[in-house]
Amino acid sequence: MAVAVEGTYGMIAEFDTPSDLVRAAQAAYHDGWRRMDCYTPYPVEEAAEAIGFHKNHVPLITLVGGLMGLCAMFSLETWISVLAYPLNIGGRPTYSWPAFIIPAYEWTILFSGLSAAFGMLAMNGLPSLYHPLFNAPNFRDGATTDKFFLCLEALDPKFDVVETRVYLSSFEPVSVVEVEY
Repeated sequence: MAVAVEGTYGMIAEFDTPSDLVRAAQAAYHDGWRRMDCYTPYPVEEAAEAIGFHKNHVPLITLVGGLMGLCAMFSLETWISVLAYPLNIGGRPTYSWPAFIIPAYEWTILFSGLSAAFGMLAMNGLPSLYHPLFNAPNFRDGATTDKFFLCLEALDPKFDVVETRVYLSSFEPVSVVEVEY
């Protein structure tokens, strides 16, 4: 199999309907393509399933962030009340853990929210000010309005410029364009 041309990001096929995109993505995944992505103007769950996207680590990141917030605030309150600045208020013990619950709860929510937001951005590779697909004129004009795209990336071992163009053309897309960096 021929090697991809240097400077080529991949090959992108444009479709008019989400069902055509899903059908092409399912066939490509079934035929062994793994480095591919679908681009749609609105969420198409079937497209994500068709390309084998099943893993989402944001809930785990959110849980870990929340537990870190809980432990951090509970530890901070304990340190302040017991070691750094112990106060005898009404004969109560310095380690009065029920008083620590509300601040620890608030920090749990804060850390969970921040972990979810920054974890999602990191997992999506954002902020990304440039992507090679922006070089394709049909992608710029239709990706956010009414067109559906399947991109087979040049990093895939099956990628060959000529064979990939023929393969994508077999799905009868509106157009097939080579995308360069």
